[in-house]
Amino acid sequence: MKKVLTLFLFCFLFQQVNSAENDIYKKIDLFGEVLEKINKEYVDEINQSESMDSAINGLLQSLDPYSAYMSPEIFNEMQTETSGEFGGLGIEVSMESGVVKVISPIDDTPASRAGIKAGDYIVKINDVQVQGKSLSEAVDLMRGPVGSGIELTIRRRGERKALIFNVVREIIQIQSVKADILEKSIGYLRLTSFNENSGKQIEREIKKLEKNKDVKSYILDLRNNPGGLLSQAIRISDFFLDNGEIVSTKSRKPSENRKWFAKKGDLTNGKILIVLINYGSASASEIVAGALKDHKRAILLGENSYGKGSVQSIIPLKNDGAIRLTVAKYYLPSGKSISEVGVSPDIEIDEENDDFRIKTETDNQLEYAIKLLKG
Repeated sequence: MKKVLTLFLFCFLFQQVNSAENDIYKKIDLFGEVLEKINKEYVDEINQSESMDSAINGLLQSLDPYSAYMSPEIFNEMQTETSGEFGGLGIEVSMESGVVKVISPIDDTPASRAGIKAGDYIVKINDVQVQGKSLSEAVDLMRGPVGSGIELTIRRRGERKALIFNVVREIIQIQSVKADILEKSIGYLRLTSFNENSGKQIEREIKKLEKNKDVKSYILDLRNNPGGLLSQAIRISDFFLDNGEIVSTKSRKPSENRKWFAKKGDLTNGKILIVLINYGSASASEIVAGALKDHKRAILLGENSYGKGSVQSIIPLKNDGAIRLTVAKYYLPSGKSISEVGVSPDIEIDEENDDFRIKTETDNQLEYAIKLLKG
């Protein structure tokens, strides 16, 4: 009886697997049929290669806003981007509800100087509607020769009418770390991205500040920092911690789950630390802010962060292109996920006006942090 039951279960499972495979092949045949009908019947002649690229990208973007197809040209440009220099407007973007959403403008770039903000929706690029285009296609439209102009039509929360921004493209050179001494006793560290040199740069600046005996506290400014390399987020978090978990990732396969821990040695010797965050703080920024908050090592001040708590892996393809695929999710030491939730500040301070610019007289968040540190 047991053998008969085992045989029945095996046959049932085999039929299920076989049925699933048949369904996939039917869908592949259906896709081929649709492509053939489009090629023969569509009102305009189409480029089949571009149509296939769009189909691949559509499949990836149906998974989440961060998975995408990169053509060989885009993949090559992306590799230049992570090394610290690239051409464009200076914004990190994703796709949401069919339009391009600004994750963060990068400091001292055409986008930030024009007044584009985190959370803005780009609905039109020059005279081209973004709706219906893939993220890669929209990014291609924003790229162009250095010195050339581009008109962006933007929808912003709280604004009834669309906003028009005219921006001139530049070579974007990312200087990810800026340091200063505020009020003679506050070490100020501004981190604008997490590229391959960020850890070395911020370590060097902390050591310089520590030589100044007047420095009694620190401000780490992660506002409008769209993130970058996980390895740099772990390293920079470790600069302010003596021990404990920094971040963990959970993947589809339990064997690929990982945890990272801090090593002994706080470079600032435990001095009071305030971390500034806003809606433009995403990904690696949220890891650093969340780890320091969970360990009660820092006070977080500003606005809730973006909520991009997933790990994308760049997987090269045979055509010299690649796919950006979400392979894991980040979890803070508390066990909380960052995805779609973000990191909340201990002290919530919103931007006061539309003229707000980071580290200027209009920066009420930085001003509040300075007052707090001065008692």
